[in-house]
Amino acid sequence: MSRADHGPWWRGAVIYQVYPRSFADGNGDGIGDIAGIRSRLDHLSALGVDAIWFSPWYPSPMADAGYDVADYRDIDPVFGTLAEAEALISEAHALGIRTIVDVVPNHCSDAHPWFRAALAGGPDAPERELFWFRPGRGPNGDQPPTDWVGEFGGGTWTRTTDPDGTPGDWYLHLFTAEQPDFNWDHPRVRAEFADILRFWFDRGVDGIRIDSAGLLVKDGTLPETRPDRPHPFRDLDGVHEIYRDWRRIADEYPGDRALIGEVWMPDRQRFANYLRPDELHAAFNFDFLGCAWDASALRESIDGTLSAHALVGAPATWVLSNHDVTRHVTRYGREDTTFSFAKKREGIFSDLELGTTRARAAALLSLALPGAAYVYQGEELGLPEVEDIPPELRTDPMWPRSGHVDPGRDGCRVPLPWSGDEPPFGFSPDGATAGPWLPQPADWKGRTAEAQAGDPHSMLALYRTAIGIRRTERSLGDGPMRWLDAPADVLAFARGDEFACVVNLSGAPVPLPAHRSRLLASGPLEGDRLPPDTAVWLRTDGAPPA
Repeated sequence: MSRADHGPWWRGAVIYQVYPRSFADGNGDGIGDIAGIRSRLDHLSALGVDAIWFSPWYPSPMADAGYDVADYRDIDPVFGTLAEAEALISEAHALGIRTIVDVVPNHCSDAHPWFRAALAGGPDAPERELFWFRPGRGPNGDQPPTDWVGEFGGGTWTRTTDPDGTPGDWYLHLFTAEQPDFNWDHPRVRAEFADILRFWFDRGVDGIRIDSAGLLVKDGTLPETRPDRPHPFRDLDGVHEIYRDWRRIADEYPGDRALIGEVWMPDRQRFANYLRPDELHAAFNFDFLGCAWDASALRESIDGTLSAHALVGAPATWVLSNHDVTRHVTRYGREDTTFSFAKKREGIFSDLELGTTRARAAALLSLALPGAAYVYQGEELGLPEVEDIPPELRTDPMWPRSGHVDPGRDGCRVPLPWSGDEPPFGFSPDGATAGPWLPQPADWKGRTAEAQAGDPHSMLALYRTAIGIRRTERSLGDGPMRWLDAPADVLAFARGDEFACVVNLSGAPVPLPAHRSRLLASGPLEGDRLPPDTAVWLRTDGAPPA
């Protein structure tokens, strides 16, 4: 990377998220796998990314798309083998691409050997101490220990049946009933995950993405949730001791191994606590992801993000989409362009042409900001959310647990279109025995990687060019920025002395600032004017006057 003078790779990397089930199918069963990923590494190399983050690929009953892990040291047969994963890590490294694996520490699968032993051994099983087993309330213990609401909605406790057939204790699960929560107060849990981290670092991975990083520690007194006191399981101070231990493990290894947290935290100061010098290296910036397509809102998000990270010397991250949220091409085409799970609903009109125009501008914005940038698979193809998946084909537990109100996350997980004029669009090899596990829209034929590769005006061409410029432009990636004077509803900032990014979020064209040349624009310009919902990268005249 040309940004080596900015420090470790993770401070300014472009990191591509692979959702293995939907990236590429190598064996023709309709499900993406490691063989498929290996066959498409050339796409990621041509895109210019610095690292790949793989969503969970572990053995799992798939109650929650693999985030219910039965074995943290192996690969689910639907995806391949551990030997194939090791080969993938090695092949990516040969292309100069680092690898990040997903670790899920808050909970496991109910098929995990520990939890099976906890159930089979009855009330006195020592494995029950590794989870949150508690007696129920009420004279017969038939009411759950608390009324906590889960992360997918609904209750958080399930009652067990003892080996003699009588009703037993309840166990805690902040997600689905198939995902029992670990008890992180127990030293055996801490030792197990320390070993899991070493297992993957020993296999050459460069980073660990930590799922639900703020949920691990619970208040053992099990208080109910109240606004006037700390939340009983979100962002408790004890979680930081865990990540200090993990940081010591990462620091034992050469090559700048990174810990990257999924931290949903509205309080920016609390968010920054996870990024202190002896804790996580980076965390996902959901404040920016959920922000409206609005100049003042985006500027406030950018300023707040950079200020919070500066306090702890950590790099910011910029994320537009991932496997949990409505794709931003669709979000940006709606009247309300913000994102939150509370507002996720079906049947909301989206102008996809407008959304695509804005998504192109957002790509240049996010890739020009200081820090690391994340690209979710298919984002570089301009894929929209698929919002007409038949209910009987939906797999996401958010759909049933919301009472069929929240459509779930399947719409952003539809398998990628690679080539051809009809499904499976090259996702599966010729002669595949099964169709893609989720249906692909027929009109995606113009969005395939093959169709876009020959079009200099395509979304894929834009991403390849932008990431290529970012790689060679020494002022991009990690480092300082400064805002420039600009018209109302326009974002303009400088990186270094000779680079500027301008984004027009107003309703009318605006004049470009003084510049020597234009490096890249997200759409056609109108002479020396920047149209609405368009971004441009400029080579400027040098250092500003003192």
